[in-house]
Amino acid sequence: MTVQINTDNNVEGNARLKAYIAEEIGTALARFEDKVTRLEVHLGDENSDKSGVNDKRCLIEARPVNMQPVAVTNHADTTEKAFHGALDKIKKVLDTAFEKQKAY
Repeated sequence: MTVQINTDNNVEGNARLKAYIAEEIGTALARFEDKVTRLEVHLGDENSDKSGVNDKRCLIEARPVNMQPVAVTNHADTTEKAFHGALDKIKKVLDTAFEKQKAY
């Protein structure tokens, strides 16, 4: 499973952040390792320099084998909270998708 991490101009995408995200995804989604070809993580700050409530956004797109891509979005006060919320959502979506596939 390939993990691609993208940030907008308002989020500092340093190597430490990218390593942390890749490690968290690796442990959280280990059971889907052979079922998902690629994961894309998009981190952004929706209102740039201005402060605001829930203005950090994380979108995670998963590309399962022989299925349509699925994506989830989460908003939060910090980039880390947005990422963890989106990670929880993508786990649930992938669980549901593979359970439905197993049923048929």
